Amino acid sequence: MKNISTEQEYREQIKQEGLTVGVFTTTWCPDCKRLDMFIDEITEEHQDKQWFTIDRDEFPEISDEQTVMGIPSLLVFKNGEKVAHLHSANAKTPEAINEFLNDL
Repeated sequence: MKNISTEQEYREQIKQEGLTVGVFTTTWCPDCKRLDMFIDEITEEHQDKQWFTIDRDEFPEISDEQTVMGIPSLLVFKNGEKVAHLHSANAKTPEAINEFLNDL
């Protein structure tokens, strides 16, 4: 999974024609640490999508622009547009995340 380190990288990543999943997270969030325990398995199951991670605290403007109020949140983009958003309250189990991704 690509770690976003500049706003330009983020903008380029979300412009992909295929589905791109952004995982908005932080270093201090307990639910984000829990997500880290199983996200690799999920990305393996969904290799048809591009994946990136972005630290909400490092890019607050992007997080505000995308209405990321809680973390972790998974946002799905296609051609620069957000097409789906799994909010933090629903992103706590592998089953919930897989169901979200399978419904795309």
